[in-house]
Amino acid sequence: MDALFATGALSRRRFLVGSSALAVGAGLGGRSFIRPALAQARQPSDAAWRHLAEKLSGPVLRAKDFNLRHVAHPVNLRYVADLPDAVALCRTAEDVAAAITWCNENRVPLVVQSGGHSYAGYSMRKGGLMINLRLMRDATTANGSVTVAGGTLNQKLYALLEQSGAAITHGRCLTVGAAGFVLGGGIGFNMRSHGLACDQLTASEIVTADGQIRSLRADAGGIEGDLFWACRGGGGGNFGVSTSFTLATFAAEPLTVFDLTWTAATPHTGRIALALIADLEKAPLDLGLGTRLSLQACSPKDRARGETITISLLGQIKAGAKALDDVLARAYAIAKPQRRMIWADAPYWAAQSMLEEGYGDSYFQERSTFAAPGQAERAIAHGLRHLMDWPGTGGDADLRFFQTGGKVSGLAPKATAFAHRNSAWIMDVGLSWAKADSAHTVARARAWQDRFYAALRRFSTGGAYVNFPDPSLANWRHAYYGENLERLEDIKKQVDPRRLFDFAQAI
Repeated sequence: MDALFATGALSRRRFLVGSSALAVGAGLGGRSFIRPALAQARQPSDAAWRHLAEKLSGPVLRAKDFNLRHVAHPVNLRYVADLPDAVALCRTAEDVAAAITWCNENRVPLVVQSGGHSYAGYSMRKGGLMINLRLMRDATTANGSVTVAGGTLNQKLYALLEQSGAAITHGRCLTVGAAGFVLGGGIGFNMRSHGLACDQLTASEIVTADGQIRSLRADAGGIEGDLFWACRGGGGGNFGVSTSFTLATFAAEPLTVFDLTWTAATPHTGRIALALIADLEKAPLDLGLGTRLSLQACSPKDRARGETITISLLGQIKAGAKALDDVLARAYAIAKPQRRMIWADAPYWAAQSMLEEGYGDSYFQERSTFAAPGQAERAIAHGLRHLMDWPGTGGDADLRFFQTGGKVSGLAPKATAFAHRNSAWIMDVGLSWAKADSAHTVARARAWQDRFYAALRRFSTGGAYVNFPDPSLANWRHAYYGENLERLEDIKKQVDPRRLFDFAQAI
C-alpha cells in the first residue's frame, strides 16, 4: 500500500465521493466525551472534500469509497470500530498544515495517527478527519544526530542507526512510531546509561492548530522554546502534529543481552522475585544494566496443579555475563532459571534482535505507576497474592517492572515535561483477553486488574506513564504530568485555545 501511494499511482480524486454523518461521541471501547469544538461542527460537502484533496500532495481517502482499515487501525482491538470519515495521507509538513487549516475552515474534528500504537485508541476517532503520517518516513544521520520524519517506525529507524554504528534510547517493538515514543518520554534498556529518548531530542518540527509550521529547539525563545520543552515528555497529540525529530546519538558498542525464565513450577518464586527486584535496584550504574522484570500470573487450572507465577527477566549489560551473575547471585542461590539465554559481547544491533518484541493487535488494558527507590520491593511482597487470584482469560496477565533511575534521574523534574525523575521503576499491571471471551469473563478480569492496581499504587509515587495511556485512570492529569501540569496547560492555551487537538485525556 505505501509503495503504491509513494509512486503517485493512485489518483487523489478517485476516493472523493460521498459522505457519512459526522459523529459527536468518541465511539466504542468505554470512551464517552464531548469535544467543545464540535458544538458547531458540520458535515463538509463533496466540493469541500475535493478542495482538501487539491491542497495535499498525498491522497485523501473517503470511508464510503475505501476500506479505511487498510490505513487507519489501532493496535488495541477494543477501538477497532472507531473509524473517521476520511484519512489524509500527508507527505510533507505543508500537507499537514493544509489539512489543519481545512479542518478549521470547515469545522471538522480531527485525530492524528503516526504509528497507531496508542494503548487507549487515542490515535483513532469515529467521524471527522484523520491526519495520517504513514507516508512521512524519511530518516537521515549526520554529525552524531539522527533526524526522522513524524511517521517513521522503529524498524526503519533502527536499520538506519545500525548502518551508522549509532544508537539512541529505544524500545523493543519494531512497529511503534518514533513520534509517540519520543513525545511521551521514550523508555528503553539504554535509559539508565543515556537518559530517556526525549532527553536526547535536540530539535523538532511541529504544526500547530493555527496551521503554522514551527521549528523547535532548546535555545528557541518564546512559544517555540516552550513547545520544545513540552515535546520532551508532554505526550503525543496535545499541542499539534509533530512532523520531524532530531536526536543526539551515541556509539552502538557491544554488550551482553539476556533472557532468563523461572517457570511456574519453580519453588519459592516469590522469594526469587523479591531478590531480583532488590538486587537489580542496587546494581552499580557503571555496569550499564537495563532490565524488564515480568511476573506472569498462571490460570486457575494451572494453579490447581500447584503452579505459581512465571518470572521473566530480560535486558542488557555492558559489563559482561560474569557481572550479571554477580548481581543475580542471591536469586540464583534460591533457584537457577530453567531457561537461560545469554549472548555475551555481541554487536549492539545484532544483540537487540534477541530483545525484540513481537506486537500483534489484541484486546488489552495497561495500568502503570512509578515506584521510588525501595517501593517496588514492597509492591511485590503485597502483590503476589493478587497474581495468584487472577480469574483467567483467553489472554494473559502480569506485573511488569521497567527499571528506570540512573541518567533518567539526572535531570530535575521541571527540566523537561517528563516529570517522573525520582523513580527506580515503572510498574505496570497488564491484562489481555481474547475475542471469544465472554463479557462476564472480561468484566471479572478487569475488576481484578483494578483491585490489583489500587493496591499497587499504595507503594508508588502516584504517577503514571503517559505512553501507557490508561482510560480508567482517575486524576490522570496529575498522574501523567505531576508538577509540570500547570505549565503544560498554559502552553496548550496559547497554541490551541479552541482545543482542535482533543481526545479523552488531552491536556
